[in-house]
Amino acid sequence: MNKILIINGPNLNLLGVREPGIYGNSSMDDCVSALRVKYPEVVIEYFQSNHEGAIIDKLHEVGFNESYKGVVLNAGAYTHTSLAIADAIAAIKLPVVEVHISNVHAREAVRHTSMISPVCVGVIAGFGLDSYRLGVETLLNR
Repeated sequence: MNKILIINGPNLNLLGVREPGIYGNSSMDDCVSALRVKYPEVVIEYFQSNHEGAIIDKLHEVGFNESYKGVVLNAGAYTHTSLAIADAIAAIKLPVVEVHISNVHAREAVRHTSMISPVCVGVIAGFGLDSYRLGVETLLNR
């Protein structure tokens, strides 16, 4: 059975209550549950941390495991600041799809640059929580 790991970075544990005008009213639990129903043939795992090192550790933990199809990563604000997460992605064998709930290019200028995009297989942004479904589909179709 295929596995896909979804990793969320800082403050994304607050989905559903945090800035609903930007991030919507649904929680990540709602999103993951819907993905598990839509893709019953795939084990969808979920990990969230507000700590950069924990995200790196999780990438290292699964990054060489051939039972995974890949990682869907919303690194949150670390997208724009973390060379360490970019290095972790470059170091592993699994493909990583960068996702964002909002259209980061329509937001503050600091959000227009991604440290991780160059080492990801693709970027999906601006489709709300549906960005995660698009990320999963991307990995399943590779």
